[in-house]
Amino acid sequence: MLQEAGFDVGIAADVDGALEQLGEMAAPGLPDLLAVNVGLPRDGRPSPGTPHAAAGLARWLASERPLLVSHVSSTSFTDLPEWEDGLGGRWIRGQSMHPEYGPAAIHVRPASGPIVEGVENFTLPDERYSWLRTAPGITIHATHSHEDVEHPVMWSLERLPQGTAPSGRTFYDALGHDAASYDSPEHRRLLRNAIAWLIS
Repeated sequence: MLQEAGFDVGIAADVDGALEQLGEMAAPGLPDLLAVNVGLPRDGRPSPGTPHAAAGLARWLASERPLLVSHVSSTSFTDLPEWEDGLGGRWIRGQSMHPEYGPAAIHVRPASGPIVEGVENFTLPDERYSWLRTAPGITIHATHSHEDVEHPVMWSLERLPQGTAPSGRTFYDALGHDAASYDSPEHRRLLRNAIAWLIS
């Protein structure tokens, strides 16, 4: 979808190395958009893994450049407080959870802006993240219901400006456990709309 939107997409196998580069690049050389789809390391190491990686990610979060975040990434970067601020929420261990993988009924909020244009409620196979901690400044675009509570699964955020710099935009999609999630035309349409909003 990013390629369809005209981006030259690079995928980094070394997450910390890629984040370090964000801190070292001259501003004109930075990517036009940062897409993050990475979980929390299970070996007990810090996340981000190095001070330079943390500095690179913090630089991005403080910039006007757009950020597209997927699924398990809300569990990551636990050692960087700016991550939760720039994401608009996060997974909290011991609080957040998801019911067993299976059919997920997604409720779209039609009044939440251009990201939901042309999309109605839909069902797809996925995990349903629940009890995430979210910031009051997010705009929720889609939810699911668990234990009679509506839980956000897609939101956007106009990040707070740092000093005189303009604010950047963030979009978080808690769906996307596996490829089957992206077989949903509604899911794909929401992501295309979100990408267009991020770069507008």
